Amino acid sequence: MLLIPAIDLNDGQCVRLKQGNINELTVFSDDPAAMARHWVNNGARRLHLVDLNAAFSGDPTNKEAIRSIITEIGNEVPVQLGGGIRALNTIEQYLDDGLSYVIIGTATVKNPGFLRDACNEFGGHIIVGLDAKDGKVATDGWSQLTEYEVVDLARQVEGYGVEEIIYTDIGRDGMLQGINIQATVRIAQALKIPVIASGGLSNLADIDALCAVKSSGVKGVICGRAIYSGELDFIAAQNFADSLCMSIVPKIASSIAQ
Repeated sequence: MLLIPAIDLNDGQCVRLKQGNINELTVFSDDPAAMARHWVNNGARRLHLVDLNAAFSGDPTNKEAIRSIITEIGNEVPVQLGGGIRALNTIEQYLDDGLSYVIIGTATVKNPGFLRDACNEFGGHIIVGLDAKDGKVATDGWSQLTEYEVVDLARQVEGYGVEEIIYTDIGRDGMLQGINIQATVRIAQALKIPVIASGGLSNLADIDALCAVKSSGVKGVICGRAIYSGELDFIAAQNFADSLCMSIVPKIASSIAQ
């Protein structure tokens, strides 16, 4: 189970939001590169970046902060980025800069042709972020709720050739209320590509619950407010996840042998 620290960027600072509300913003650091280094030094195997300015206004204010993170981390771990990515040349630039994955969200709904083109041009580097509330997909920095069912849209984009799906329950994001395991599993079981959970991670019980459904296709989880507020110790959580997964594998092997 991959635990992925989130670094949300707003005006060059590391912040966290509650339920995607830009008015519910807490600043955790004004040095994104140092924050990225902190998480990698603490055992992170991937980093999740979000350009909030681009997500809400289309203004890529955080390009320099993103580059500073890539320069700091180099190729030590994969780095993925989402937020306001709606052009092929933007994807090309970010990948040339050193990003491993680009996350497409709103454009998945508003311009599916763009997503298909992105998968064709940059195969192996495209992740789709599906943000939903009560099963309905949200767009434009979570400000607009659509009529698209998240499972139906997930199946559709899988056919385009995306690498992974990140599913965020926006009703739980930043609220420390626990991962929506049932909804995450429902999506994972409908797909062949991996799903990464997001929204609400709060404690080791969530990690335990996620490891229990790993075989359904849940590959990892985005870690946000809990690891910044101290509710969850990242090192302990990743070690806990590793130990659980190691204990699950022998059980599966034993049941197959029988």
